[in-house]
Amino acid sequence: MVKIVHAQTVLPEHVLEELKKKTGESATKDAIAKAVEHYLMCPYTHEEPLEKKLEEVLKKKKK
Repeated sequence: MVKIVHAQTVLPEHVLEELKKKTGESATKDAIAKAVEHYLMCPYTHEEPLEKKLEEVLKKKKK
């Protein structure tokens, strides 16, 4: 059996509206749930940011 918890956050209204638009959901809880699911499943969310990778490449070139 899966344990379900209630989670809350505070977001600016324009951020929530953009999230709803990007997820295609009209309900706040559905938009947040879809965004969280995407974040957890997306292979790119666990990679280092591109800026950090570029900094490392530039440091190696300078040596």
